[in-house]
Amino acid sequence: MLNYVVRRVLYVLPIVFGVTVLVFALVHLAPGDPLNAVVSPDAPAEAVERLKAQYGFDRPLPVQYAYWVGNVLTGDLGVSVATGRPIAPQIGTAVVNTLILAVGATLLGFTLGAVLGGIAGAFQGSWIDKVVTAIAVTGVSVPHYWLGIVLVIIFAVELNTLPAMGMGPGGSSGWAWDVEHLRHLVLPVVTLSVIPMGIIARTIRAAVAEVLSQEFIQGLRARGLRTPGVMMHVVGNVAATALAVMGLQLGYLLGGSILVETVFAWPGTGFLLNDAIFKRDIPLLQSTILVLALFFVALNLVVDLAQVLLDPRMRRG
Repeated sequence: MLNYVVRRVLYVLPIVFGVTVLVFALVHLAPGDPLNAVVSPDAPAEAVERLKAQYGFDRPLPVQYAYWVGNVLTGDLGVSVATGRPIAPQIGTAVVNTLILAVGATLLGFTLGAVLGGIAGAFQGSWIDKVVTAIAVTGVSVPHYWLGIVLVIIFAVELNTLPAMGMGPGGSSGWAWDVEHLRHLVLPVVTLSVIPMGIIARTIRAAVAEVLSQEFIQGLRARGLRTPGVMMHVVGNVAATALAVMGLQLGYLLGGSILVETVFAWPGTGFLLNDAIFKRDIPLLQSTILVLALFFVALNLVVDLAQVLLDPRMRRG
């Protein structure tokens, strides 16, 4: 087991290096001047050059990359061009806010998807299977932002039962475990959970159907094991696959909730990315993308190790 863990960690190192190179290169290849957000068009050339030197934009790109990586390794993510504030606290707060959404959406989507997928797999080919498949396909096909707008129109505008924007009452940007904050969480969590629900339902349905068709299930039934006992064996065989899908969906939600967070004005990483893109704030954009990418890599590593604990046969790979 230890050798497997060490091998998986070593595999991650070149991936992390590649992520830093891609993040740095793609952001700098985008058109536009990052200083446009803070410098007026008629600003003196000396002031522009001074700002470029202050943020390191006057250096060659390889030198900028080396300085950037060196600072990141020390925990210094730089200073925002648009606001002049340190980036690390902004990203830390945004990541926590996005995690609240992503974990809630993953748990809701995983619970509904696992139940629906398990039922569909157990009744493969029946009308129940067809209904669940239709629900799953619809969930995967519906755009996040469109569903969010529809839910706002129905529950916030027409019925006036749930708030449409923010994390809490009065435009609060902090989180508290009370009724008002939980009410603000409902619509974005439901919106984000639909696609994971569809993906997990389809995955679980296929995995359950495959396990039920194997010979050892017939052997269990021949020995007189009842359906609940058989399903416990099915759950044990499907758990590793379900965990992998759940981990991937959590990672996707962390980086892919930009439109939903914008619709609901939720101050997470998606909202922060949207703001950095429009303001051409390269340091903030780079650091946010890097943190999300590294979180995704770390999450995949944790999921891989957890899968091995659930199914030691995977250790052979």
